[in-house]
Amino acid sequence: MTTLIVLAVIAAWLYQHRTKTRTPGAGASAEARARQLRTPAVRIAEALNIPTQRGREAARYRAGAEGEQRTADRINPLRAEGWTILHDRALPTGRANVDHLAISPTGIVIVPDTKRWSARYPVRASSGRLLHGDRDVTDRLRGLRHEASTVSRVLGVPVIPLVVMDGAPIEGGELHFDGIQIVPAERAPAVLRSIGRARTRRDAAALAALATSHFPPYTRKHR
Repeated sequence: MTTLIVLAVIAAWLYQHRTKTRTPGAGASAEARARQLRTPAVRIAEALNIPTQRGREAARYRAGAEGEQRTADRINPLRAEGWTILHDRALPTGRANVDHLAISPTGIVIVPDTKRWSARYPVRASSGRLLHGDRDVTDRLRGLRHEASTVSRVLGVPVIPLVVMDGAPIEGGELHFDGIQIVPAERAPAVLRSIGRARTRRDAAALAALATSHFPPYTRKHR
């Protein structure tokens, strides 16, 4: 019993300490959700090798956060080329967020969405459906469509959705599925550059200012 009490105290301290010191950025909302799920009781169960539903869910959110952070590390260097790169931004209404928002120097707006799926199974298209192994994951693109359409409505320009696949291999190297390009995470910078080369008459600086104003950091809005 004494050991359990000590573990509970340590787990509670770690939980509170990480909650206070985490800075907003890529994957911050997923990481915050993982911390919420990993309560002291869950941490004690983990220490005793007792699996819990909350613990498994927290692990999925943590993995998603790590994937978003890796994508951020890959695409942040584009800022030196004149791009605006934002991470983990809240939409104006509801509790949805965009993983990343990229605006090229020519005013092309892209919403890259990181998917952290198991590397054991490939991603492929078959008979009009998107599959991860044998599992139908077509509906997992709904959120990205909603995010892209919301950003487009707010900014008043077309927005290009892009899936950045972290982990799972993509059949054929990359996919174009129902209007959405799906690319390996390591190719994200090159793909963004390619899309962003298109010439427009849009004011990239004005779009960047509007995006920064209307899409605040998710963890700041939902404290």
